[in-house]
Amino acid sequence: MSQDSATATEAARKLTGRRRREVVAVLLFSGGPIFESSIPLSVFGIDRQDAGVPRYRLLVCGGEEGPLRTTGGLELSTPYGLEAISRAGTVVVPAWRSITSPPPAEALDALRRAHEEGARIVGLCTGAFVLAAAGLLDGRPATTHWMYAPTLAKRYPSVHVDPRELFVDDGDVLTSAGTAAGIDLCLHIVRTDHGTEAAGALARRLVVPPRRSGGQERYLDRSLPEEIGSDPLAEVVAWALEHLHEQFDVETLAARAYMSRRTFDRRFRSLTGSAPLQWLITQRVLQAQRLLETSDFSVDEVAGRCGFRSPVALRGHFRRQLGSSPAAYRAAYRARRPQGGGLESITTVLNPVVPAQGTVSGRRPAPAGPAPVTAGSGGSTEHLKPGPDAYAPGRPALPGQRHAP
Repeated sequence: MSQDSATATEAARKLTGRRRREVVAVLLFSGGPIFESSIPLSVFGIDRQDAGVPRYRLLVCGGEEGPLRTTGGLELSTPYGLEAISRAGTVVVPAWRSITSPPPAEALDALRRAHEEGARIVGLCTGAFVLAAAGLLDGRPATTHWMYAPTLAKRYPSVHVDPRELFVDDGDVLTSAGTAAGIDLCLHIVRTDHGTEAAGALARRLVVPPRRSGGQERYLDRSLPEEIGSDPLAEVVAWALEHLHEQFDVETLAARAYMSRRTFDRRFRSLTGSAPLQWLITQRVLQAQRLLETSDFSVDEVAGRCGFRSPVALRGHFRRQLGSSPAAYRAAYRARRPQGGGLESITTVLNPVVPAQGTVSGRRPAPAGPAPVTAGSGGSTEHLKPGPDAYAPGRPALPGQRHAP
């Protein structure tokens, strides 16, 4: 039995008598974005039994007094309130209106009770902040939109935030990255509950891949949380971003901050949600990505201009983070750019749909081309392996997915 099936069965056995596995409650709040809010409504609220998709019973619940305002000033009224959550085997929080404001206490209490009674709790995008506020992510791996991951990590230090994943399945608590990643997680839930064929049929109806490979790495930018601007580390971070063409390591950054390596690691993680080594490698890869898109430098020249000690090191880290070799990435980018350009337009070229076989595979299936490079910076494999301060233990069993170890 796969880990997906095992965790789903365990969660089902824990449900109290009044809760039903097929009942899905979606918890909406005023100010929530309409796209994220509509994802679980579409996945779990439409009868598609004619296509071979088992039916769920949807309960749309208001997390506070209505009417609820959403994108564009639209007003929504929900047929149910918080009391209906007591019947659900799965509770989905698709989004939260503001990462700086606390969710209503009544809603947090309802989520805690649901979890205690065996319900599966799901947070899509910024919905992870609601789960964290309820204490449901304490000591667990989780993800959210990459842009808000540092804030989530700083505000809730007991949560093991991994901004690289499309979604994280920790058994009875699941979280997804931003916006469209909510579709990935909802499809994963259908796959867990009813198998690969049902999830594939639903994906065809939604006209989306049944399972995307890769994670959020390709969408990351150089942004850091606004709070770092007044921190003493801000100057060190700015220096690092301006000198990516030079060869330096985390010890160099720690020295510039007048801190020990251990203290620097701890302070850096508290501010950014990332381990400094992983952050530095990511910034070098992102710089290489930009040069491949905007210049005619050879791969060897790009490696030197991004601070990698060798082209071999660049290829290894580039493939690890983006699932492609630098040469293949550039070729795909240039081939697709006339039709629309931009990074998003080449996603399907670099990350073809993984056939829904129901088998466990590696996190980064390598595309056709040169064999994966395993050498790290300076010819060692050290920098290709997550260090002891990596986001959370374990790696995903499926592309774009992560499970608890």
